Amino acid sequence: MLQDLENNFSELEKKILNLQKNYQSLNERLTELNTEHEELKKKYDEERKKNQVLAEEQKNIKLYSAISGNPEHNRLMKNHINRLVKEVDFCIAQLQNSGL
Repeated sequence: MLQDLENNFSELEKKILNLQKNYQSLNERLTELNTEHEELKKKYDEERKKNQVLAEEQKNIKLYSAISGNPEHNRLMKNHINRLVKEVDFCIAQLQNSGL
């Protein structure tokens, strides 16, 4: 009976040591994954910023193309001018309402 208890205790001790090793391994993996996640977030933010810059450049290129007389972009130019006119009209209305 004492031998059975010692065997059970020995097996239990082995299982505990195995669980500790697994826990340590999982903690290390979690740390690696957190580091990788942070790096990927930084890369994502950088790429998103590059994408915004490229989208703005594309918009400007289309606008310049429309200004230079490219018939494909005439509608874009008209829309841009209309938007600017509306902004100016809005500013004039605000100035008139403020009494200036």
